Amino acid sequence: MSFSIAVIGASGRSGLSLSRVLIERGYKVRAIVRAPNKIPDGLRPCFDEIHTADIHEKYALETSLRNVDLIVHTAHASLVPLVLNASKAPLIALGSTRKFTQWPDAHGNGVQAGEEALQKDGRPSLLLHPTMIYGAHGENNVQRLAKLLRYLPLVPLPNGGKMLVQPIEQSDITRSIISAIELIKGQHITKAETIIIAGKKAVTYKDFVHMICTEAGLSRKPVINVPASLLARIAYFTRYIPIIPTIFPEEVRRLSEDKAFDITAMERRLKFTPLSLEEGLKRFSNIRNL
Repeated sequence: MSFSIAVIGASGRSGLSLSRVLIERGYKVRAIVRAPNKIPDGLRPCFDEIHTADIHEKYALETSLRNVDLIVHTAHASLVPLVLNASKAPLIALGSTRKFTQWPDAHGNGVQAGEEALQKDGRPSLLLHPTMIYGAHGENNVQRLAKLLRYLPLVPLPNGGKMLVQPIEQSDITRSIISAIELIKGQHITKAETIIIAGKKAVTYKDFVHMICTEAGLSRKPVINVPASLLARIAYFTRYIPIIPTIFPEEVRRLSEDKAFDITAMERRLKFTPLSLEEGLKRFSNIRNL
């Protein structure tokens, strides 16, 4: 297949997962990375090209993106304006549903800036906004929570864990990008578009915790209601306890808001139904070894 795709961030979790599938499907994949040594040895020869480039260096990025048919940007969406300035190729990028938080932060604001840049540019493009991603090697969401649960006799959560969360499994991130590539190749995307991508259905944080306990081989932990303000102060001190993962106060604050999303547009536009959390966690074989 002569169609050439540049993957920015090809050594990261989403970039690696995507690159493997693209290579298997016969695409010419050009890896754009800062540290080529982070690409697994067995995968390096499979890339059509590997370019070392700092995305902030315009000339290096322009050179790396020259003559590609499509760009997939898996690094932070705040960097989208730099990619747009370096190439005229159609673009698929990963954003984040963090942009919808009640408490704006640098991450969410960066996603919003990237989306605004795409809308202003107007080229055929698709910005995918995933919810919490889990299932990739080294991801820091479910794996970190599973480690923490091994040390907790009970689980303190704002509102007793009644708020909703809708995580998406890594393979569905890859599947979403593959579907987006097919849409652009078929000229079914002619302007800047955005789609929220999430798991099949939302669950409460309480059920989320219990599902992780089950799949990790842990006993079910009681969930207790602790005000977010108090829990945030307690979380601050986790950085001083080496055996447990660090929990940041701003993470606790976001536990008090719902993160449930309608996936109708995802299913209709990308033409697949994502995994439920139950299905995704069962695929996560490493969770018992954390």
